[in-house]
Amino acid sequence: MRQLILATALLTGLSAPALAAQVYKWVDEKGVTHFTAEPPPGQQSEQLNIKVAPAKASAPSVETLKETQSKADEQKVLDDKVKADVAKQNKQRAEYCQANRENLAQLRNNPRIRVEENGEQRFLSEEERQERIGNAEKNIGEYCD
Repeated sequence: MRQLILATALLTGLSAPALAAQVYKWVDEKGVTHFTAEPPPGQQSEQLNIKVAPAKASAPSVETLKETQSKADEQKVLDDKVKADVAKQNKQRAEYCQANRENLAQLRNNPRIRVEENGEQRFLSEEERQERIGNAEKNIGEYCD
C-alpha cells in the first residue's frame, strides 16, 4: 500500500514539468514583441515558463446522454404518479370535509334528528345530538382547512 502511494506521489510530481512549455519573448528591430517556442538566432530573448492547462474532458458519449435521459424520464414518471396520488388524496379530503360540514349544518339547524339503527328509526336525544355536533366540529378542525 505504501509503495502504491509513493508511486502515485512520484508520478504526480514528475508530471508537472511535462505540462510546462518553454516560451521565448523577444523584441525585433521595429519594437514589435514576439513570443516563440525557440529563441531567435542572433537576438537577445527572455525565457518564460508557461504552464499548459490539461486538456478538457471530452463531451459525454451518446450512451451517457441516453442513460441520463432515461433516468430523467423515469423520474418524471415517478413525479407524475406522486402528483396524481396527492391530487386524489386532496379530492377525497375535500369531499370528506364537505360531507362533515353538511352534517354539522343539519345537526345545528334541526333539533330533532332521526336515525336508523337495527332497521328501526328513532330520534336522537339532545345529548347525542350535541355529542355528534362536537365530533363533527373536531373532524372539521383536524382535517379541513
